[in-house]
Amino acid sequence: MTGVVTMHVWRIAPQRVPSALGAAALDPRRVRSLAKARFAKVLGTSSSFGLRGADLTRWVLLVSWTSPDAARTFSDSAVVRRWLARSRESWSAELLPLTSRGRWARRAPFPGAAAHWDGPVAALTHARLAPRHAVTFWRSVPPVAADLEHRRGLRAAFGIGEVPLGVQGTFSLWRDAAALEEFAYRGASHREAIRQTALRRWYTEELFARFGVLSSAGRLGGRDPLAVGA
Repeated sequence: MTGVVTMHVWRIAPQRVPSALGAAALDPRRVRSLAKARFAKVLGTSSSFGLRGADLTRWVLLVSWTSPDAARTFSDSAVVRRWLARSRESWSAELLPLTSRGRWARRAPFPGAAAHWDGPVAALTHARLAPRHAVTFWRSVPPVAADLEHRRGLRAAFGIGEVPLGVQGTFSLWRDAAALEEFAYRGASHREAIRQTALRRWYTEELFARFGVLSSAGRLGGRDPLAVGA
């Protein structure tokens, strides 16, 4: 295993939002300056995959590392400690890249691939939306989001994004690869969204990545999303 990805999700109090906005601007550069950090993003979130539901009290730090040891050491870094001090809830995961297609900021941030994985998986998408296609794209989102809500095996899902508004994505956590594939390739609304993406060329940049969940800790929305029976 040549590298791993860490994902930290923090829920902060409303009065800490100004501090979080400042950290969102500065922390990616701080993290990228560390040895063995190849890619870092602080991301805002939304409760849905559409334009509505932006949530300034939940933030994500996503980092791709060349070394698993560096990833684990980072969990006790000053950056993480400052976010924890702002937070009233946190969840983190160490992820193994399984597949990754496309670019983010003109880079391939999640190199490496595993042939097979048994256990929970995560899916992450990133897209830079072409402005001329914004209206038709956002109209396509609600059916996909509605279908996702009722999928068996889904453990958590939310939107992620950067400034400007047209740079957006999704994160979802699944019981196993079979549950994710049932939604991605057999769900009618998602299949139609894939077809429309190819037809209309909504994006100027896009990425889809799948990860195996090596470990996780903490709570999302008051629960451990990967606990048995969650």
